Amino acid sequence: MSLPRFSGVLAPVITPFKDDLSPSAELLSSHCRWLLSQGAGLAVFGTNSEANSLNINEKRKLLDSLCEADIDPNRLMPGTGACALSDAVELTAHAVQLGCAGVLMLPPFYYKGVPDDGLYAFYSEVIQGVASDRLQIYLYHIPPVAQVGLSLALIERLCADYPDTVVGIKDSSGDWHHTQQLNELDIEDFRVFCGSETFLLQNMQAGGAGCISATANVNPTAIHDLYEYWDSSDADQKQEKLNQIRAIFQSYPMISALKAATGIYSGESSWMRVRPPLLPLSDEQQQNLRTELEQAAFQMPDI
Repeated sequence: MSLPRFSGVLAPVITPFKDDLSPSAELLSSHCRWLLSQGAGLAVFGTNSEANSLNINEKRKLLDSLCEADIDPNRLMPGTGACALSDAVELTAHAVQLGCAGVLMLPPFYYKGVPDDGLYAFYSEVIQGVASDRLQIYLYHIPPVAQVGLSLALIERLCADYPDTVVGIKDSSGDWHHTQQLNELDIEDFRVFCGSETFLLQNMQAGGAGCISATANVNPTAIHDLYEYWDSSDADQKQEKLNQIRAIFQSYPMISALKAATGIYSGESSWMRVRPPLLPLSDEQQQNLRTELEQAAFQMPDI
Protein backbone atom coordinates (compact mmCIF):
# COMPACT_ATOMS: atom_id res chain seq x y z
CA MET A 1 0.00 0.00 0.00
CA SER A 2 1.47 3.37 -1.02
CA LEU A 3 2.06 6.09 1.55
CA PRO A 4 0.31 9.49 1.41
CA ARG A 5 2.12 12.11 -0.64
CA PHE A 6 2.50 15.83 -0.08
CA SER A 7 0.42 18.49 -1.75
CA GLY A 8 -0.29 22.13 -0.94
CA VAL A 9 1.93 24.98 0.18
CA LEU A 10 5.18 24.37 2.03
CA ALA A 11 7.67 26.87 3.43
CA PRO A 12 11.44 26.34 3.33
CA VAL A 13 11.42 27.44 6.94
CA ILE A 14 13.83 30.23 7.87
CA THR A 15 16.25 29.27 10.64
CA PRO A 16 16.57 31.60 13.67
CA PHE A 17 19.95 32.11 15.32
CA LYS A 18 20.98 33.14 18.83
CA ASP A 19 23.60 35.75 19.72
CA ASP A 20 26.36 33.18 19.27
CA LEU A 21 24.90 32.20 15.85
CA SER A 22 23.81 28.78 17.07
CA PRO A 23 20.31 27.75 15.92
CA SER A 24 17.38 28.60 18.18
CA ALA A 25 15.28 25.45 18.40
CA GLU A 26 12.61 27.18 20.49
CA LEU A 27 12.05 30.02 18.03
CA LEU A 28 12.11 27.62 15.09
CA SER A 29 9.39 25.51 16.69
CA SER A 30 7.31 28.63 17.32
CA HIS A 31 7.58 29.72 13.69
CA CYS A 32 6.71 26.21 12.50
CA ARG A 33 3.60 26.16 14.67
CA TRP A 34 2.53 29.49 13.18
CA LEU A 35 3.10 28.24 9.63
CA LEU A 36 1.05 25.13 10.32
CA SER A 37 -1.76 27.28 11.71
CA GLN A 38 -1.78 29.21 8.42
CA GLY A 39 -2.07 26.08 6.28
CA ALA A 40 1.58 25.64 5.29
CA GLY A 41 3.72 22.52 5.50
CA LEU A 42 7.33 22.59 6.64
CA ALA A 43 10.22 22.12 4.23
CA VAL A 44 12.87 22.79 6.86
CA PHE A 45 16.50 22.90 5.69
CA GLY A 46 15.67 24.36 2.31
CA THR A 47 17.61 27.05 0.48
CA ASN A 48 15.97 29.86 2.43
CA SER A 49 16.57 27.95 5.67
CA GLU A 50 20.30 28.62 5.21
CA ALA A 51 20.54 24.84 5.11
CA ASN A 52 24.01 24.73 3.64
CA SER A 53 25.20 26.94 6.49
CA LEU A 54 24.09 24.26 8.97
CA ASN A 55 26.07 21.11 9.69
CA ILE A 56 24.51 17.68 9.84
CA ASN A 57 24.58 17.52 13.63
CA GLU A 58 22.72 20.83 13.89
CA LYS A 59 20.08 19.57 11.47
CA ARG A 60 19.64 16.31 13.38
CA LYS A 61 19.20 18.19 16.67
CA LEU A 62 16.73 20.65 15.15
CA LEU A 63 14.65 17.82 13.69
CA ASP A 64 14.65 16.13 17.09
CA SER A 65 13.60 19.35 18.78
CA LEU A 66 10.73 19.91 16.36
CA CYS A 67 9.35 16.45 17.00
CA GLU A 68 9.82 16.88 20.76
CA ALA A 69 7.85 20.12 20.45
CA ASP A 70 4.94 18.11 19.00
CA ILE A 71 5.37 19.34 15.44
CA ASP A 72 3.59 16.70 13.36
CA PRO A 73 6.26 14.81 11.36
CA ASN A 74 3.63 14.15 8.71
CA ARG A 75 3.90 17.86 7.86
CA LEU A 76 7.71 17.81 7.68
CA MET A 77 9.68 17.57 4.41
CA PRO A 78 13.25 18.29 5.56
CA GLY A 79 15.98 18.95 3.05
CA THR A 80 18.48 16.10 3.34
CA GLY A 81 20.58 16.50 0.22
CA ALA A 82 24.34 16.86 0.71
CA CYS A 83 27.52 16.79 -1.30
CA ALA A 84 28.78 13.88 0.81
CA LEU A 85 26.85 10.68 0.17
CA SER A 86 27.28 9.52 3.78
CA ASP A 87 25.81 12.80 5.09
CA ALA A 88 22.79 12.46 2.82
CA VAL A 89 22.21 8.88 3.95
CA GLU A 90 22.60 9.73 7.64
CA LEU A 91 20.28 12.72 7.66
CA THR A 92 17.69 11.05 5.43
CA ALA A 93 17.64 7.94 7.61
CA HIS A 94 17.20 10.12 10.69
CA ALA A 95 14.27 11.93 9.11
CA VAL A 96 12.63 8.63 8.22
CA GLN A 97 13.18 7.28 11.74
CA LEU A 98 11.44 10.36 13.16
CA GLY A 99 8.45 9.73 10.90
CA CYS A 100 8.89 12.62 8.47
CA ALA A 101 6.51 12.07 5.58
CA GLY A 102 9.10 12.93 2.95
CA VAL A 103 12.47 14.51 2.30
CA LEU A 104 13.52 17.16 -0.20
CA MET A 105 16.81 16.20 -1.81
CA LEU A 106 19.26 18.38 -3.67
CA PRO A 107 21.67 16.63 -5.98
CA PRO A 108 25.33 16.65 -4.87
CA PHE A 109 26.18 20.08 -6.21
CA TYR A 110 29.91 20.68 -5.78
CA TYR A 111 31.14 18.76 -8.82
CA LYS A 112 29.85 20.30 -12.02
CA GLY A 113 29.26 18.57 -15.35
CA VAL A 114 28.44 15.26 -13.69
CA PRO A 115 26.60 12.89 -16.08
CA ASP A 116 23.15 11.53 -15.34
CA ASP A 117 24.67 8.16 -14.47
CA GLY A 118 26.60 9.76 -11.62
CA LEU A 119 23.55 11.53 -10.24
CA TYR A 120 21.49 8.37 -10.61
CA ALA A 121 24.14 6.45 -8.67
CA PHE A 122 24.04 9.04 -5.87
CA TYR A 123 20.27 8.86 -5.41
CA SER A 124 20.32 5.09 -5.76
CA GLU A 125 22.98 4.76 -3.07
CA VAL A 126 20.98 7.00 -0.72
CA ILE A 127 17.86 4.90 -1.24
CA GLN A 128 19.73 1.66 -0.69
CA GLY A 129 21.63 3.09 2.27
CA VAL A 130 18.46 4.23 4.05
CA ALA A 131 16.76 0.94 3.15
CA SER A 132 13.27 1.87 4.30
CA ASP A 133 9.95 1.41 2.54
CA ARG A 134 8.79 4.57 4.34
CA LEU A 135 11.28 6.77 2.50
CA GLN A 136 9.71 9.23 0.06
CA ILE A 137 12.04 11.53 -1.86
CA TYR A 138 11.03 14.79 -3.49
CA LEU A 139 13.80 15.81 -5.87
CA TYR A 140 15.05 19.41 -5.71
CA HIS A 141 15.86 21.01 -9.07
CA ILE A 142 17.47 24.43 -8.58
CA PRO A 143 20.07 24.94 -11.32
CA PRO A 144 20.29 28.73 -10.85
CA VAL A 145 21.90 28.05 -7.44
CA ALA A 146 23.21 24.48 -7.46
CA GLN A 147 24.45 24.66 -11.06
CA VAL A 148 23.65 20.94 -11.20
CA GLY A 149 20.24 20.13 -12.61
CA LEU A 150 18.10 17.01 -12.92
CA SER A 151 17.23 16.08 -16.50
CA LEU A 152 13.82 14.79 -17.48
CA ALA A 153 15.43 11.51 -18.53
CA LEU A 154 17.07 11.12 -15.10
CA ILE A 155 13.79 11.84 -13.32
CA GLU A 156 11.97 9.26 -15.44
CA ARG A 157 14.68 6.68 -14.78
CA LEU A 158 14.63 7.22 -11.01
CA CYS A 159 10.83 7.03 -10.90
CA ALA A 160 10.78 3.89 -13.03
CA ASP A 161 13.30 2.12 -10.79
CA TYR A 162 12.02 3.50 -7.47
CA PRO A 163 8.33 4.26 -8.08
CA ASP A 164 7.34 4.19 -4.40
CA THR A 165 10.35 6.22 -3.26
CA VAL A 166 10.96 9.00 -5.79
CA VAL A 167 7.54 10.62 -5.69
CA GLY A 168 7.84 14.28 -6.63
CA ILE A 169 9.96 17.33 -7.33
CA LYS A 170 10.39 20.97 -6.41
CA ASP A 171 11.18 22.90 -9.58
CA SER A 172 13.10 26.08 -8.81
CA SER A 173 14.35 26.52 -12.36
CA GLY A 174 12.33 29.73 -12.65
CA ASP A 175 11.20 28.48 -16.07
CA TRP A 176 7.48 27.78 -16.36
CA HIS A 177 8.00 25.75 -19.55
CA HIS A 178 10.19 23.36 -17.59
CA THR A 179 7.62 23.03 -14.80
CA GLN A 180 4.98 22.32 -17.42
CA GLN A 181 7.17 19.57 -18.90
CA LEU A 182 7.44 17.98 -15.46
CA ASN A 183 3.66 17.96 -15.13
CA GLU A 184 3.42 16.26 -18.51
CA LEU A 185 5.71 13.36 -17.58
CA ASP A 186 3.97 9.99 -17.77
CA ILE A 187 4.64 9.09 -14.14
CA GLU A 188 1.80 7.97 -11.90
CA ASP A 189 1.00 10.36 -9.04
CA PHE A 190 4.23 12.33 -9.48
CA ARG A 191 3.92 15.48 -7.37
CA VAL A 192 5.22 18.66 -9.02
CA PHE A 193 5.77 21.71 -6.82
CA CYS A 194 6.77 25.03 -8.33
CA GLY A 195 9.52 26.85 -6.45
CA SER A 196 7.74 30.21 -6.40
CA GLU A 197 4.11 31.14 -5.85
CA THR A 198 4.32 33.31 -8.97
CA PHE A 199 3.72 30.05 -10.87
CA LEU A 200 1.17 28.61 -8.44
CA LEU A 201 -1.98 29.24 -10.47
CA GLN A 202 -0.38 27.90 -13.65
CA ASN A 203 0.92 24.88 -11.79
CA MET A 204 -2.47 24.04 -10.34
CA GLN A 205 -4.12 24.47 -13.75
CA ALA A 206 -1.54 22.06 -15.19
CA GLY A 207 -2.25 19.41 -12.55
CA GLY A 208 0.59 20.28 -10.19
CA ALA A 209 0.66 19.61 -6.45
CA GLY A 210 1.28 23.12 -5.11
CA CYS A 211 4.36 25.18 -4.30
CA ILE A 212 7.35 25.18 -1.98
CA SER A 213 8.17 28.84 -1.81
CA ALA A 214 10.43 31.17 0.18
CA THR A 215 7.70 33.73 0.78
CA ALA A 216 5.44 31.08 2.28
CA ASN A 217 7.46 31.91 5.40
CA VAL A 218 5.77 35.31 5.59
CA ASN A 219 2.70 35.13 3.36
CA PRO A 220 1.40 31.57 3.91
CA THR A 221 -2.25 32.46 4.41
CA ALA A 222 -2.70 34.17 1.06
CA ILE A 223 -0.64 31.59 -0.82
CA HIS A 224 -2.63 28.74 0.70
CA ASP A 225 -5.83 30.58 -0.20
CA LEU A 226 -4.89 30.54 -3.88
CA TYR A 227 -3.88 26.88 -3.64
CA GLU A 228 -7.22 26.04 -2.08
CA TYR A 229 -9.32 28.12 -4.49
CA TRP A 230 -7.24 28.11 -7.66
CA ASP A 231 -10.34 27.44 -9.77
CA SER A 232 -12.34 30.36 -8.32
CA SER A 233 -13.45 33.33 -10.42
CA ASP A 234 -11.00 35.67 -8.67
CA ALA A 235 -7.95 33.38 -8.90
CA ASP A 236 -6.17 35.73 -11.30
CA GLN A 237 -6.56 38.61 -8.86
CA LYS A 238 -5.27 36.44 -6.01
CA GLN A 239 -2.24 35.54 -8.12
CA GLU A 240 -1.56 39.20 -8.95
CA LYS A 241 -1.56 40.10 -5.25
CA LEU A 242 0.85 37.26 -4.48
CA ASN A 243 3.11 38.46 -7.27
CA GLN A 244 3.09 41.99 -5.81
CA ILE A 245 4.26 40.78 -2.40
CA ARG A 246 6.80 38.42 -3.93
CA ALA A 247 8.28 41.28 -5.97
CA ILE A 248 8.82 43.34 -2.83
CA PHE A 249 10.80 40.58 -1.15
CA GLN A 250 12.73 39.75 -4.31
CA SER A 251 13.96 43.34 -4.51
CA TYR A 252 16.07 42.66 -1.40
CA PRO A 253 18.42 39.79 -0.48
CA MET A 254 15.67 37.21 -0.04
CA ILE A 255 16.71 35.38 3.11
CA SER A 256 17.59 38.56 4.97
CA ALA A 257 14.32 40.18 3.89
CA LEU A 258 12.23 37.21 5.02
CA LYS A 259 13.90 37.30 8.41
CA ALA A 260 13.55 41.07 8.68
CA ALA A 261 9.82 40.92 7.97
CA THR A 262 9.37 38.10 10.47
CA GLY A 263 11.23 40.15 13.06
CA ILE A 264 9.20 43.27 12.30
CA TYR A 265 5.80 41.60 12.51
CA SER A 266 6.57 39.25 15.42
CA GLY A 267 8.50 41.80 17.45
CA GLU A 268 11.34 39.29 17.90
CA SER A 269 14.54 41.07 16.85
CA SER A 270 16.69 37.93 16.87
CA TRP A 271 15.03 36.97 13.59
CA MET A 272 17.22 39.59 11.92
CA ARG A 273 20.33 37.40 12.32
CA VAL A 274 21.78 35.45 9.43
CA ARG A 275 24.92 33.34 9.34
CA PRO A 276 27.92 34.68 7.45
CA PRO A 277 28.63 35.03 4.64
CA LEU A 278 25.07 36.40 4.47
CA LEU A 279 24.42 39.81 5.99
CA PRO A 280 21.25 41.21 7.57
CA LEU A 281 19.40 44.08 5.96
CA SER A 282 20.73 47.49 6.86
CA ASP A 283 18.58 49.80 9.00
CA GLU A 284 17.67 51.72 5.85
CA GLN A 285 16.71 48.55 4.00
CA GLN A 286 14.60 47.41 6.93
CA GLN A 287 12.73 50.68 7.00
CA ASN A 288 12.19 50.63 3.25
CA LEU A 289 10.91 47.06 3.44
CA ARG A 290 8.54 47.96 6.25
CA THR A 291 7.21 50.93 4.27
CA GLU A 292 6.69 48.93 1.07
CA LEU A 293 4.88 46.15 2.92
CA GLU A 294 2.63 48.62 4.74
CA GLN A 295 1.76 50.30 1.44
CA ALA A 296 0.83 46.88 0.05
CA ALA A 297 -1.45 46.25 3.09
CA PHE A 298 0.68 43.21 3.94
CA GLN A 299 0.07 41.37 7.22
CA MET A 300 1.35 38.33 9.11
CA PRO A 301 -1.79 37.53 11.13
CA ASP A 302 -1.46 36.03 14.62
CA ILE A 303 2.33 35.66 14.51
